[in-house]
Amino acid sequence: MSIVTFPKTGDAQEAAAPRRKIVVAVDGPAASGKGTLARKIAERLGYAYLDTGALYRAVALAALEMGSDPSRIEDVRPAIDIVLRNLTLELLSSPALRRPEVSEAASKVAALPEVRKELLAFQRAFAENPPGDVGGAVLDGRDIGTVVCPDADVKFFVTAKPEERAQRRFRELQWSHPLLTLEGVLADLLRRDQRDSGRDVAPATPADDAYLLDTTKLSPPEVLDTAIHTVRQKLLTVTDARS
Repeated sequence: MSIVTFPKTGDAQEAAAPRRKIVVAVDGPAASGKGTLARKIAERLGYAYLDTGALYRAVALAALEMGSDPSRIEDVRPAIDIVLRNLTLELLSSPALRRPEVSEAASKVAALPEVRKELLAFQRAFAENPPGDVGGAVLDGRDIGTVVCPDADVKFFVTAKPEERAQRRFRELQWSHPLLTLEGVLADLLRRDQRDSGRDVAPATPADDAYLLDTTKLSPPEVLDTAIHTVRQKLLTVTDARS
């Protein structure tokens, strides 16, 4: 799912203690493992979770369904209005958002400054007031730690070698898209990396104070353990500073 609120259990009781909502930002390129990590952090701490990439995918899907060019703001503007008027959990969880053509279009949509501006308010509101009155929020995307939540309590930038990321994405999609090839997936990822990191507005780059996590040779549990340890240490520092 793209928006999830987990109950306060276990580690969440400790993590939710500060009055101000804790914000954890998880950024990184496609198929780096950032989505899995962000969701697991939220689950472990009992925080709300938002996959911000789903917002751009939803706009891209709406644009494609209208026959619009996802790289032209004039074409995309009506799609923004449709998504913001109909923003629901079901919409952001739709399997249609994961289709390769939607992923490609989403990268083009995300490069448009007006789209990013329109979606920014929703993302910041989620971070400041996560649903369910939980202790914090975990957001993943490309520019959470640099633009959306530059004051996030903990920031991660998750990465992996392109070949490894291509393997992961290929395994994820090969059964539902039998015509895909590993070479094609790798070429697509490299194009998206260049577009995302090279755009003029909110490029996908690590925040200066982000923790870099290379997941190339790590299992998801190993990555999660590292991240949770980092969050705990940072929250202890924040709590001590407020005492």
